[in-house]
Amino acid sequence: MTRQHSITAGLFCTLLAVPLYALELPPQDPLILDLDPVVTRDQGNVDEAEPESWDESAEAAAFEPEPGLEEPAQSSELPESLVPALPTVGSLWERIRTGFAMPEVVSPLVARHEAWYLNHPDYVHRMVARSRLYLYFIVEEVEKRGMPMEVALLPMIESAFNPTAYSRAHASGIWQFIPSTGKRYGLQQTWWYDGRRDVLAATRAALDYLETLHLQFNDWHLALAAYNWGENGVARAIKRNRAAGKKTDYRSLRMPRETRNYLPKLQAVKNIIANPAGVAFPLEDIPDQPYFTTVTAVRHMDMEVAAQLAEMSLDDFRSLNPAHSRPVITSNGAQTLVLPVAKAEIFQANLNLYNLPLLSWQTYTLKKNEDLEQVAQRFGIDADRLKEINGINRHLSVAEGRTLLVPMTEEAEASNLEDTWNNPEFLAPNDYFMNRMVYRVRSGDSLYDIARKNGTTVAALKDWNHLRSNIIRPGQRLVIYSNPRARR
Repeated sequence: MTRQHSITAGLFCTLLAVPLYALELPPQDPLILDLDPVVTRDQGNVDEAEPESWDESAEAAAFEPEPGLEEPAQSSELPESLVPALPTVGSLWERIRTGFAMPEVVSPLVARHEAWYLNHPDYVHRMVARSRLYLYFIVEEVEKRGMPMEVALLPMIESAFNPTAYSRAHASGIWQFIPSTGKRYGLQQTWWYDGRRDVLAATRAALDYLETLHLQFNDWHLALAAYNWGENGVARAIKRNRAAGKKTDYRSLRMPRETRNYLPKLQAVKNIIANPAGVAFPLEDIPDQPYFTTVTAVRHMDMEVAAQLAEMSLDDFRSLNPAHSRPVITSNGAQTLVLPVAKAEIFQANLNLYNLPLLSWQTYTLKKNEDLEQVAQRFGIDADRLKEINGINRHLSVAEGRTLLVPMTEEAEASNLEDTWNNPEFLAPNDYFMNRMVYRVRSGDSLYDIARKNGTTVAALKDWNHLRSNIIRPGQRLVIYSNPRARR
């Protein structure tokens, strides 16, 4: 790689902040959104935050967009290989503006959010730069369904168009699906792949969900509130108001602070895009033409090899295929890959001529009394890198019989992935927060006793429930997660 290409790839990596591999418990870094863990789009099956009415004085406390999305990028420009051609077929922003159809949100919160965005132009420019890769596809899907075009802007307030954004409520992807809702809307989640981060699949799932919510509430404002809060939360709020003889529109309902700020944030973004000149914001244009297309991978292959075949940097390739969580793209004969339009034919031509192995990884089963350091040394890989690739962290035990992804050795004639990639443990969700239970604390309980009874640790309980001390009280509810891959 030349110095110029190295610098370009580095800038792009900084811009998109895409981690090398998705871990089962992502680290607490600046990309994790600081969302209220009770607002999880989980059908209202968790404890609700104390809802607040629209005009309460607490409004001012939470008008800023999620600070967790403010990564320290040095440039809002995309690397040359991912910058679309200059607009020749019209502006995508004009198409979006023409499709705006939702009623305006009138609230002091709108002005506050708009001021925040205008006072943080670097944040907005990075968000817009990321959106260039995906926004045309989303606009097409929204338009096909006859939905208001404001829906296409939702990823801006959900994730700032970062496909690997991960919240403390365990929501992932540009549409911020939690595991259970993602599963309900057909987003496959395995150790290899997380459909919540697949821009194509997650966009279609999000629009399906929004259509269902609109059908239920017959109001787009309520549908969007339900997307953020959960349909059961909105339904209960409507029921309370109806019983009290009050109005049941969005402005009249009591709701969590995050949900109360949700539509004003969207309206603020809409205002900037609708009239950037009027607010003196230099909004970079996006061409109204497709940026990417899809190809089908019929064999397992290294992600690095796939990028090489497409003549792209690995970071560029990952930005379009963020759902693949490991350095291997597994395929059952019909795995869809996303590539820039100009790279699709190049990929296919290079694949037809490629006569080297497509795989350099295999699986290995941990033996009795064998630790990770020994495995790492045996397969010539750094121990920390081995843990990273396999999603091993402080909350996961690594016992005899655990299957690991390791590099192939020179002695290996072929990878064993053909026979092992679809083992049951690899088809279990990569995100072990999928298996969730709520425990109500009883008199005499301690964190140690609860952790021991549920096969976890005190540290994990405190982490999952945001506890700063070991003090718990009777009646308190604790969320406990289990990992299907922790033990055989």
